[in-house]
Amino acid sequence: MRWIPKAVAGAALLALAGAAQAVPVSLTKLTGLTGGVVAGTAVYKADLSSVGLGAILSVGIRDNSGLLGGATGQFSGFDLDGIKLSMTDCADADCAKTAVGLSVFDFASGVVFAPGSQRAPADPKLFGTDATGAAVDNAVATLGLFDAESIAGPGAFGFLSMGDNGVIDFNLTAATSTAGLFLYIGEVGDNGEVAAGEIVVRDRGTVPEPSGLVLAGLLAAGLASRRRRH
Repeated sequence: MRWIPKAVAGAALLALAGAAQAVPVSLTKLTGLTGGVVAGTAVYKADLSSVGLGAILSVGIRDNSGLLGGATGQFSGFDLDGIKLSMTDCADADCAKTAVGLSVFDFASGVVFAPGSQRAPADPKLFGTDATGAAVDNAVATLGLFDAESIAGPGAFGFLSMGDNGVIDFNLTAATSTAGLFLYIGEVGDNGEVAAGEIVVRDRGTVPEPSGLVLAGLLAAGLASRRRRH
C-alpha cells in the first residue's frame, strides 16, 4: 500500500466529505416584500426539519441564475439581502424580517465567499464586498438583517451581490438541530434568482476546497517526496 502524507490525505478526505454532506433544500416564496425604505426583498423559506439531517453546521448558496434577472456590473448575480435560522414559522416576508433568529452566524469570520463574474460593463468589485472584492463587507451587506435598499445604484445598502455563479458558505458557530427549524433567505429585487439558485445545508462546516488539479499535484508531490527518502 502506497504511503500518502497525512496532511495531503486529510485534505483529500475533507474535500470529499464536504461535498458528500451537502443536502439541497426546497424553498417556498412567502407573500409580500420587505427590506429598508425602498423595500423590494422577496423572502424564501425552507423547512429544515424535513432535510434528513439531525443537525446542521453550514449553509451554502450558489448562484446559477443563468444571467436571468438582476442588473449589471457590481450588482450582477444573486443579490442576497439576508439569511436567518429561526424557530418561527412565517407566512409572509415581514414576519420573516421580525422573527427572532438563532445566534449561530458569524458574519465576520464564518463566511467563505467565492465571487462570481460581472455582466458588462464591469465595476472594480461586486456590491457589498470589501476593498479586495474577494470577501464580504458586512458593514454594507448586513447579512443578518432583511434591510436592503432595493436600488441598483446610489443609495443601495444592506445586501451582497454574489456575481454570476458566485458561491457563499456560512459556517455556523454551533451544531444546530433541524427540529422545528426554518431557513429564511432574502432576495433583493424579487426577480427569481433564489428560485434559480442552489441552496444546501450540511452537517459539517466547509472550507475552500482545492481543485482536482491542485489536489492531484499535492498527492504527486507527496509521493515523490516519499520516494526520495527510500
